[in-house]
Amino acid sequence: MPSGGAVSLVLEPAVGHTPGTAVDQGEEREMSDQVKYVLDESRLPEAWYNIAADLPAPPPPVLHPGTGQPVGPDDLAPLFPMQIILQEVSTDRLITIPEEVRSVYRQWRPTPLYRARRLEQALETPARIFYKYEGVSPTGSHKPNTAVAQAYYSKQEGVKRLTTETGAGQWGSALAFAGGIFGLEVDVWMVRASYDQKPYRRGLIEAFGARVVASPSEETNAGRTILSEHPDSTGSLGIAISEAVEAAAPREDTKYSLGSVLNHVLMHQTVIGEEAQMQMDEAEDYPDILIGCTGGGSNFSGLTFPFIGRALREEAKIRVIAVEPAACPSLTKGVYAFDFGDTAHLTPLVKMHTLGSTFVPPPFHAGGLRYHGMAPMVSHLHELGLLEARSYTQTEVFAAGVEFARIEGILPAPEANHAVKATIDEAIRCREEGVSQAILFNLCGHGHFDMQAYIDYAAGNLVDYAYAEEEVALALAGLPAVA
Repeated sequence: MPSGGAVSLVLEPAVGHTPGTAVDQGEEREMSDQVKYVLDESRLPEAWYNIAADLPAPPPPVLHPGTGQPVGPDDLAPLFPMQIILQEVSTDRLITIPEEVRSVYRQWRPTPLYRARRLEQALETPARIFYKYEGVSPTGSHKPNTAVAQAYYSKQEGVKRLTTETGAGQWGSALAFAGGIFGLEVDVWMVRASYDQKPYRRGLIEAFGARVVASPSEETNAGRTILSEHPDSTGSLGIAISEAVEAAAPREDTKYSLGSVLNHVLMHQTVIGEEAQMQMDEAEDYPDILIGCTGGGSNFSGLTFPFIGRALREEAKIRVIAVEPAACPSLTKGVYAFDFGDTAHLTPLVKMHTLGSTFVPPPFHAGGLRYHGMAPMVSHLHELGLLEARSYTQTEVFAAGVEFARIEGILPAPEANHAVKATIDEAIRCREEGVSQAILFNLCGHGHFDMQAYIDYAAGNLVDYAYAEEEVALALAGLPAVA
């Protein structure tokens, strides 16, 4: 990555160092003021980071559901462009970002990193709280980091149409945005619960030119099968993936794009952590604790993987916390096993923490976290003891999100509220233990399209869904047998 370029900072004299230029041009600031670190675009990363290069043990292979043998490029070719497939299986530490992708990234990247001085003061904590803010992207979340890359590689291969799924709509709007840039038709299967709960996010997807279909739908065999058994199904990401895959596989002009879970997606997101490392260097600090919300694992991996890789190479220690919803707790209550990535069993088998591919989570508002499994690479790191996991109910994370918004002035997406809650808890722990630690979390998107969720929270209408033990037991009973 390039090391030159200017850095614009908001700094108060009490910080104790003065790298960069103060935006207020020397005016004294209070200790409680927010601090903002903004990298010049010349420091935009030139390569994505691949954590596979630094792992002490490789992750299990992806298996063909028919043969039980590791899949090859030809098995994945009906779904993905060949460059994406090669990235999926690569063990190179750095994968060059095409200049055509970087040129689009420059519209919003590098993204800012903040020190939350006001939050620190409100919590009366000695902890130093930092957050990387991905809500400045054109669609308001981290998702365009991989959407732009996937659309670019598809265009390069002559693809005309992309299909995908989306939960809360962040991924669907990101792929619609990227498809528009590269002149691709985009069809989005949106989980029915979010399709109904989030009309503005759906409207954004359509404004970017994509077609949105409520999932389960009557357009695919997978959707029709679900509806025949459960006419009032609220859907799931697993079901939506099945529909999008089914719609893509038969057509030579169509590829499938995935917004999370697989290695190439997680790798595209590492621009977040690579930038954050440079910004923490400018802050003359380094995180003791990294925190991210987890559903499929993309924003969490994007922030944490570059730091974990550095810790592995330097034989250092860093605490990494993955935070998930109590209503869909794949890491904290799922099993580590080979499973399908979709409900209709159209995808290869991956080893991951799973609640079972047929598990349908309740319709809580953090729709982007309603996936039955965790990214295989995140699951593998959990098994290696390189990260810890915890879960929260939706009312407690919304309480944390509202507190954060009133103090810091940014309303987080419901998904990001999970990271906010864990950060507040860790800051309080630092206060109670009298320790000063640096905490860095990923504020992966804003909540401007999720106002109904906040309205429901303010009215006391949010329900904390219990972990559905019986439903999960049934789903886990159907796990595929792998020798």
